[in-house]
Amino acid sequence: MDPFKPFDNLPEESSKLLTFRALFVGLCCGALVNASNVYLGLRTGWTFTANLFGAIAGFAILKSFSTFLPETSFLGGSFGPRENNICQTTAMASSGLTHVFISAFPAMYQLKLLGESPQQDYLKIVALTAVSGYFGYFFAIPMRRFFIVYVARELQSVFPTASATAMTIRFMHLATTGEAIAKMKMTALSIAFGAALILRVVSQYALGILYDWHVFTWIYIWGNYNNGALAVENWGWYIEWTPAFIGSGMLVGLNVSASFLAGSIIAWGIIGPALVHNNMAWGIDLGKGDPKWEGHMTFTSLGLAACNKDHPSPRYWILWPGVLLLIAVSFTELALQWRILYFAGKALCRGLATGVYTLGRAMGKELNAFQHFGSQSDEDYVEDSATDDEQVKMWMWLPGLVLSIICICIVLKVEFDMPVGVSLLSLILTTFFSFVCTQCTGVTDITPLTAATKASQLILGGATRSEGWEIAKAQRLNLIGGAMCSIGASETAHLTSDFRIGFLLRTPPKLQWFAQGLGTLAAVFLAPTMFSLFAKAYPCITDIHADTCAFTVPSVSAWRATAIAITDPTLPIPTSSGIFAIIFAILGSLMVLVRHYLWVGNWAFMKKYHPNFMCIGLAFVLPQTQFGLAMTIGATITAIWRKRNPENFDIYGYAIASGLIAGEGIGGVINAIFQVAGIGGDKYGSNAGCPMSCK
Repeated sequence: MDPFKPFDNLPEESSKLLTFRALFVGLCCGALVNASNVYLGLRTGWTFTANLFGAIAGFAILKSFSTFLPETSFLGGSFGPRENNICQTTAMASSGLTHVFISAFPAMYQLKLLGESPQQDYLKIVALTAVSGYFGYFFAIPMRRFFIVYVARELQSVFPTASATAMTIRFMHLATTGEAIAKMKMTALSIAFGAALILRVVSQYALGILYDWHVFTWIYIWGNYNNGALAVENWGWYIEWTPAFIGSGMLVGLNVSASFLAGSIIAWGIIGPALVHNNMAWGIDLGKGDPKWEGHMTFTSLGLAACNKDHPSPRYWILWPGVLLLIAVSFTELALQWRILYFAGKALCRGLATGVYTLGRAMGKELNAFQHFGSQSDEDYVEDSATDDEQVKMWMWLPGLVLSIICICIVLKVEFDMPVGVSLLSLILTTFFSFVCTQCTGVTDITPLTAATKASQLILGGATRSEGWEIAKAQRLNLIGGAMCSIGASETAHLTSDFRIGFLLRTPPKLQWFAQGLGTLAAVFLAPTMFSLFAKAYPCITDIHADTCAFTVPSVSAWRATAIAITDPTLPIPTSSGIFAIIFAILGSLMVLVRHYLWVGNWAFMKKYHPNFMCIGLAFVLPQTQFGLAMTIGATITAIWRKRNPENFDIYGYAIASGLIAGEGIGGVINAIFQVAGIGGDKYGSNAGCPMSCK
């Protein structure tokens, strides 16, 4: 099958695609994933798209409506793949805009750069989210034309996840076989979702029994409080039965999972203990004078007392190598795509030449030089499946894009006191990185948001360093500019990817765009609301002084550390940590080069064994070792299941994984509501099986 031609064998369906039922179900699915992503992102720094969840759940629900309700009913009538695509599109858009709420905004509150609480700043946060999100929404239209039609074949922009989602939707709508398998997928997804949700909610009342197995604490207690097992517990080595990360391991496979676990072992099993042993880092005593728990320590504090280059905690020391490794690997991966970026640049120039030639003809002038430069070979030509009346016209998106730019400058000046010049620089960075992130997503299926946001922070820091602003203002502007870049780039890349699904399924782009607009509007209010809920339920999310917290907020640590390092006139990094960070980053970059250039030809099989240094870097930033272990458990289950019964895994595997991820996320939201209501596990739960306390 030609990946750049829309599907032909699609069943007939009604011309009414933008239906109330599709939009409503899509919004509900997207809201679930949005809330789930805020919870999971604050805990681990990982988020997930709503593509498969929205496609499978949308099919199951809407197919039931079309089957059991009469044709004349408001919710009844025929249901086909394009309406399924509208539902999935709405889910994808309404699940977005969450990344800054697990990174930039908590970092600003930890540094006391905004108001007292997210509840107090709610409208200010919504305003920034709205103007940045709708910049990405309007900018996705020219990106669709460029990456999905104009240069798709030249750059091999297949958008792998989007293409897989489109094929899943098409398959589910195949006569009897597709429907039967889709129902089996939805049954598996629903059971996994319900089980994960119940486990997450119930387990808060007995964490040490149902959720966290502190094996080394048990050994310590069974040994009559007199053995070395507590020293292992101090470094966070225990088993957590987290459905979300077991499901995540099922999705990403053994290489990613094992790399994450290996990074945890290196950071929290080797480097951390070595630092403490050699008096280069220090922990905080949690024993509270109890002789049974003497020697019970925490080494993961990022409180102000521990964020000291002369007397750091192990986590503060290890944080800098992790952050620099993430930046180095991201930029190296990006640099290795120079050929693709070069061809994309050429294609962009060609597209501009074509536009100038067309404009000249409209004015009665033949600009033949521009016609020649803008010509495209027949073998690279991709025909758009949408007719002219199905397209989003320029008069529909261009004024909106201009208006969003004006609104961004106003909001940033009025609400955050950002000079217009810095706002325009942030917009230029957002535009550039939106282009780069979309291109990388289309070719590699990886959105380099880490590289984009860290680069924006570095450029903004360098550009504003000579202004002489006080540290707090410089940090606030740095984080706000990075947040805007993150929102705009991620929204553009995700919505353009969604247009790829519509292209293959022959869904009119205009209808998809309307659905994306509604979904984006929902996300503008939903993501800040979820963040406010979690910040109220767990104040430690926005409090840098907290030594223990149910949320480790690893992305927040990376954003905060970058902002501090860029704006602080004195380098706040321990000398030994800085030297190791540079060596570690160079090693990471070299390993990326090895994967790209050494494991080729007869050695290509080595790529599946090559460690993923992005995951290793994330493990340095994230002090919880249980997530890598849970992911490895899930990946191992997948490997065995696929080998023994691949057909069965194809039916149930990814559906179960999606259900586990979404189920735990929504369970976390319910837990936050219980916490605010005063009926949470910290008040009524048991500490059985925990080291002193699970709270």
